[in-house]
Amino acid sequence: MFDKILIANRGEIALRILRACRELGIKTVAVHSEADRDLMHVRLADESVCIGPPPSTESYLNIPAIISAAEVTDAVAIHPGYGFLSENADFAERVEESGFVFIGPRPATIRMMGDKVAAIEAMKQAGVPCVPGSGGPLGNDDNENLRIAREIGYPVIIKAAGGGGGRGMRVVHSEAALLSAISLTRSEAAAAFGNDTVYMEKFLENPRHVEFQVLADEHGNAIHLGERDCSMQRRHQKVIEEAPAPGITMEQRSRIGERCAQACRDIGYRGAGTFEFLYEDGEFYFIEMNTRVQVEHPVTEMITGVDIVREQIRIAAGEPLAYRQEDITWRGHAVECRINAEDPETFLPSPGRIETLHVPGGPGIRVDSHIYAGYTVPPYYDSMIGKLIAHGDSRASALARMRTALSEAVIEGIRTNIPLHQRLLADTNFQAGGTNIHYLEKKLGL
Repeated sequence: MFDKILIANRGEIALRILRACRELGIKTVAVHSEADRDLMHVRLADESVCIGPPPSTESYLNIPAIISAAEVTDAVAIHPGYGFLSENADFAERVEESGFVFIGPRPATIRMMGDKVAAIEAMKQAGVPCVPGSGGPLGNDDNENLRIAREIGYPVIIKAAGGGGGRGMRVVHSEAALLSAISLTRSEAAAAFGNDTVYMEKFLENPRHVEFQVLADEHGNAIHLGERDCSMQRRHQKVIEEAPAPGITMEQRSRIGERCAQACRDIGYRGAGTFEFLYEDGEFYFIEMNTRVQVEHPVTEMITGVDIVREQIRIAAGEPLAYRQEDITWRGHAVECRINAEDPETFLPSPGRIETLHVPGGPGIRVDSHIYAGYTVPPYYDSMIGKLIAHGDSRASALARMRTALSEAVIEGIRTNIPLHQRLLADTNFQAGGTNIHYLEKKLGL
């Protein structure tokens, strides 16, 4: 096992990684920007190194500074968390070339899954169901592109091969708009991702977002931990997640989950990962794979009892998976609300000093957060300040516990989106389960 790990992230995920390291007896190095000197994990880490000014481009995205911090502290491995450099193949490569262990997949795997066209091709070969589409990059033959669209059937969606997070995509409802949409998406993709490759897929009108969690080691072992429903989204950003996904049968879970695990074996995947699907009319359609730990991993941990971050570290250290597929069982239901420092009506960020904080508790309640009374939320980064997770024997129980926890939570000094979560948990359609990815925006009138 590693002697010392550098945590190349901030906020709640950095604290989550630190706790897993403590449990495994591993020393920690916290890197931080000048704005983050007072973060909880920085205070708790064995060592800390300031790697630059507040802007993330000069600190958390500064690869030479992170590598240098690992060198001067004699760290053995680097955990990227999520966001920032977690899915940057060049960073993973630099980490390994510098003699450190990257706690995640191999650089080549990250690169392949980051190219959506290559990822879809790999999934098709592994038998993972995919959205009907062009089957590869679109060329410059207008007539051929029009033919492909007619064959798929409108509406279609044009996507950038290097895109993600809701960027680099355009929905087309008619043949008249197709060619200009392809051209515009190419231009935007080149500017945003440095890659103008685009492809075409059938646009599903009212799908749900259902994703499968996997773990795989370098010895050829791979398992799935079941699915999560992340359909409550605003501008492609998840707001509430839950596991298991309402209405998904054990047969569907086993069938799709095993295909995901087999895909991991086929491509030589290593570490934790998530297969994201659109789900409509009983069918799953692969859209992308995230080669890192997800924000919403706690709901899966709550219903399976598997510590995903601990397994990430063990796998990176070369140890075999601690579980076989037959060891995995699913108990009850878990729901997660992302707590953001933002106005619940306008969604504008609300940085500032937290004057009063009361964290909810009780049976089945988990809070993953780095904030404390007196902490100042900086204006430079993502507005998420924590995650509130509720687990119960049933979905109804988990939702009831979440409602209680939200009513107990007190965060004064800044505005938060807790009132929005309270509205959503009172929504009869959400309570029934199975809302699609457009539901929240329609409810909010966006």
